[in-house]
Amino acid sequence: ISGRYIHLFKNEALRKNFAANGIHQLAPTAWENSAIAHALLFEQTTEAAMTLHYKIPDVNLNHLKNLTTEMGMIQFSIINQPDMASGYTLDDNVRALVAMCQHYELTHDASDLEYIAIYFNFIKYCLQPEGYFLNYVDEQKVFTKQNNENLADSNGRAIWALGYLISISDLLPDEMIVLAHKTLKLALSNVHKIHSPRAMAFIIKGIYYSQEHINSFENSLIVKHLADRLVQMYKHESDKNWLWFESYLTYGNSILPEAMLCAYKVENNPVYKEIALSSFDFLLSKIFTENTIHVISNKGWLHNNKGITAKVGGEQPIDVAYTIMALGKFYDAFENPDYLKKMEIGFSWFLGNNHLHQIVYNPCTGGCYDGLETDYINLNQGAESTVSYLMARLTLDQYFITEVKKAKPNANFSRKLNLKKTILYKV
Repeated sequence: ISGRYIHLFKNEALRKNFAANGIHQLAPTAWENSAIAHALLFEQTTEAAMTLHYKIPDVNLNHLKNLTTEMGMIQFSIINQPDMASGYTLDDNVRALVAMCQHYELTHDASDLEYIAIYFNFIKYCLQPEGYFLNYVDEQKVFTKQNNENLADSNGRAIWALGYLISISDLLPDEMIVLAHKTLKLALSNVHKIHSPRAMAFIIKGIYYSQEHINSFENSLIVKHLADRLVQMYKHESDKNWLWFESYLTYGNSILPEAMLCAYKVENNPVYKEIALSSFDFLLSKIFTENTIHVISNKGWLHNNKGITAKVGGEQPIDVAYTIMALGKFYDAFENPDYLKKMEIGFSWFLGNNHLHQIVYNPCTGGCYDGLETDYINLNQGAESTVSYLMARLTLDQYFITEVKKAKPNANFSRKLNLKKTILYKV
């Protein structure tokens, strides 16, 4: 036995593994989860009508900042400790840029500018002279062999983030916006080669946001071209019981109808509006019950005409977040109160309104757990999940948080001072 203790004492990796396993075992008894369990018990055993309500936590950027280096946002985290060896991805930095822009819109917190610049710089670092983005960068800032994989969706997401950045131009330094337009123009030079539905959807969203700043006829034509492709996909796959663009529901589903709505706002084509509404309401009917959301599981997609029962577990924070963001966009367009109700229900998934009745967000760190599985929660708090939660949480501020504390900016928002500390890569 003493030999085993000595082995454990000398083996740091083994000790860390023991500690992590212990944390996973104890997670269901955390006080937030105990509170949920007691509240549900009271609901079941008391005669009085009681309903569990979930309090929306304050915005906490601590873990996002812990995951961020001067280069960008680190991809993975072991529990709440950033895993430098995992390197960086364009995908994570794209989402981080959107989240930080959302936060800056709401608060005008000048310290956000440093992080906006870091994530923007990373996007530009990944842009190649030929006009396409690479996705994977190791801790030594070298592009990895993984970049041989399909990168269409990553390119689409980057265009989305650039468009969102441009949409808040009035709040940002002129030199950053000039570079953003230049980067976006180069990135859009290759979009005619992209056929991934989600990549096309992200591109439409990016152009939609950029058009709010400068209305470009050329970019409007790109929106029409890509939206017409999605229309053809919808007409080919849909029937009276399956109002969708593909023969199955997979990941990031809500961005497809949201993109059609964005295309309608750019082009004012009633066909886009009709398909946006029919496909979105169809999706909502598949993932919402009266009081809960169950996004499509990565353990098995939901296929048309195959009678496959939706899988339990394998739910990702990013899918919940995208759904909440799309609900906000649809509410803005059509003012249907059911969209607001579903936004609130969807966000409660992070707070314990899920099949395990366990919190998926860590209010102490500001991180979000990586996934809701069949019988446990993955407690690692990586970039994708953490930023997804933040995007969802900041979206709620526009609809449910009535007392957002907005800092009054000074004359120049301290922009020039902050940005001089960060070198902007040339495009």
